[in-house]
Amino acid sequence: MSDERRRFTRVPFDANTLLQQDHWQSPVQLIDISLHGLLVLQPDSWDQAQPQAPFSAIIELNDGQQIRMEATLSHAEEGLLGFVCEHIDLDSISHLRRLIALNTGDAVLLERELKALL
Repeated sequence: MSDERRRFTRVPFDANTLLQQDHWQSPVQLIDISLHGLLVLQPDSWDQAQPQAPFSAIIELNDGQQIRMEATLSHAEEGLLGFVCEHIDLDSISHLRRLIALNTGDAVLLERELKALL
């Protein structure tokens, strides 16, 4: 595991998640999420995507809110796809921050990770 990946707490999370790219889109199973990106199971239609091009990831939360991020593929191995977050809007980062805080219970760690992003 690289130092970059270790700097961000990965939270196992199950939520309806959609990957989109131009005219391609596919629901995917979310494995975990962090302030740095997400890990999903590779969908059956993956051969129709363009791995080098940017993706949009939309994660549906229980309260009707969404986390939306623009991401690029960082690795694909053993049926798993890892994406690095390239851009996330203010509302989405607020939802993601709350999600990670609730799942880690460590506000100091969360603040350290947010500073590492900036």
